[in-house]
Parts: sequence; C-alpha cells; structure tokens
Amino acid sequence: MADHRLGEALALLADAGYDGVALTLDHAHLDPLAPNLQTRAREVGRSLQRLGLAVVVETGGRFVLDPRRKHEPTLLSDEGRERRLDLLRRAVLVGAELGARAVSFWSGALPPGTDPGTAWDRLVAGCEQVLTTADRYEVTLGFEPEPGMLVDRLDRFDELAAALGHPPRFGLTLDIGHCRCLEDEPVPDCVRRAGGRLVNVQIEDMRRGVHEHLEFGAGEIDFPPVLAALRGVRYSGLVSVELPRHSHAAHALVPRSLEFLRAAERAGTAA
Repeated sequence: MADHRLGEALALLADAGYDGVALTLDHAHLDPLAPNLQTRAREVGRSLQRLGLAVVVETGGRFVLDPRRKHEPTLLSDEGRERRLDLLRRAVLVGAELGARAVSFWSGALPPGTDPGTAWDRLVAGCEQVLTTADRYEVTLGFEPEPGMLVDRLDRFDELAAALGHPPRFGLTLDIGHCRCLEDEPVPDCVRRAGGRLVNVQIEDMRRGVHEHLEFGAGEIDFPPVLAALRGVRYSGLVSVELPRHSHAAHALVPRSLEFLRAAERAGTAA
C-alpha cells in the first residue's frame, strides 16, 4: 500500500476486516529518519488503537538509507553498518511506542569481495546490539530468512539463533512464499518446524526457485494446509499479506486477499 497515505491505508485495512498491519518504516509511512519520530509514532499508535489494528514493524524499505543502492547498507556492509544499526534501533523504539507484536529485519546480502566468515561475525555482532535495545524496551524481534541474503533458509536461522545463545526475544519471521521458493521441505512442514519460535508470518503465493511475490492463486502454494499448520503450532500472531510490487492494485487486492485467506482457512478446517 505504498501509494496510499498511511492513515488512509490503515482505514482501508480496518474496513476490509483485517486484524492488523505490517508497517514498513519508509519515507512514505512513518519515516524513521524524519524529525519527531516518537511524536509521530504516538499519533500512529492512536490511529491503530482507534481502528482496532494490531501491528508488526517491518524494516525492509528499499531505499530508506541510500537512494542509489537498494537495501543498503546492511549489517554486513564494509561501510555504513552503523546506519543500519541506527535504523533498527529506531524501529525498536517505534515498536515499543506502538505495542508491536514484533520488529522484523533480515541479514542483507553478502557484499562483493567480503569473506563470508567476516560477514557472519558482523551479523552476529549487529544482532547482539539490536537485542540489547530490544531487551531494554521489551520488544520482540523477528528475524527473516530472505532469498539471496546471507541468512536465506531456516537452517541458517538456526545457526544464527545458536550463535546468539537462543535469546528469548529473538524470534522468527517466516515468509510462506520463501518456503516454497527455497526450502527443501513442503511449506506446511516448514511451519511446523518453525513452531514456537514464530513471532511474525508473511504470506503470498510463489513458485519454486523464483523469488517473486505473487497474488494468491498465481503461484504454486496450496494454502489450506499451510493455514492448518499455523493453527497446529498455535501461532497467534499476525499473518500479513506481502505484495510489495502490487501497490498500484491495493484497492482491489486488499479485500480480495482477505477473502482468499478466509476461504482457504475454511477449507483447511473442513479437511
């Protein structure tokens, strides 16, 4: 919904019957680098409360830190890591102000010419620093394995969580489409494997081996078993439709996506 004003986007979601919103901090929606962030966050929090919407905070804005380099710098970058850390700390503060279910982030891609071991050490150190802020403000973090990034699969998430000592505030953001794209296991098995570590779920359709977020029905995922698996692991957080390249059609996709998911949930329950 990047083409909608934030207040109007929230109202559309509430009117359609959504339980919450995945709010990506970016220039258009609660700019994390503009002045008076805490005051603006409080205003958004009041809107969320008035509309009855829960929230997770997302940090994947494409050009929020650099207008010329998508998603850069990251926690792995040779230069600029402190800017990503500052953004993530700001996101935690926003999450605390909004009462967010989670603040979600990812590793970033391995920079060209950087030794993977060096990049891994930078990632662990960066996550530890973000966790310090999260512990201070009692905010849950959701780390997302992302295709093409240093941490791209559940196995790598497991390695990272172990390297951090399995801290209680370090949970998993699971993207259902990514499971179909990359993981060897069927998507429902990925959900069951994630189990109690799930703090945030993103959902869309996708095809094997192609990292392209698709409208429901345009990919290869069978959704009723996926939603049944989420019920089976007693996941109670938000399941957020993630179609970042479909903002031009948000007015139609907002209601249509929810109708699809409700039908898939009914089918999964009946089965």
